[in-house]
Amino acid sequence: MKKSGKIIGAGIGLAALTAAGIYFLYGEKGAKNRERVYGWALKMKGDVLEKIESMKKIDRETYLRMVDKIAERYAKQGTINAAELRHLTVELKNAWVHIDKELE
Repeated sequence: MKKSGKIIGAGIGLAALTAAGIYFLYGEKGAKNRERVYGWALKMKGDVLEKIESMKKIDRETYLRMVDKIAERYAKQGTINAAELRHLTVELKNAWVHIDKELE
């Protein structure tokens, strides 16, 4: 039973990140966003996915705090444009609406 619960949890996490990624790349500002996708942005989204998969329970507040913590870690690197990091952070936070729909 524990294995199937973890598999289901991983599937939900993957579906949630997929929804966030689709919204980010193909949503209302998708064309602009696709131009801005750099390696670090993909890695940051991957970090968000990993965190979502490892969580047993996720809600809006937890998700927003998690995105902030990950963004803070990337900001400390100093090699990332602050405006682009801020933009990606806002987009990931706005993706909660779509993630929440997938979780329902």
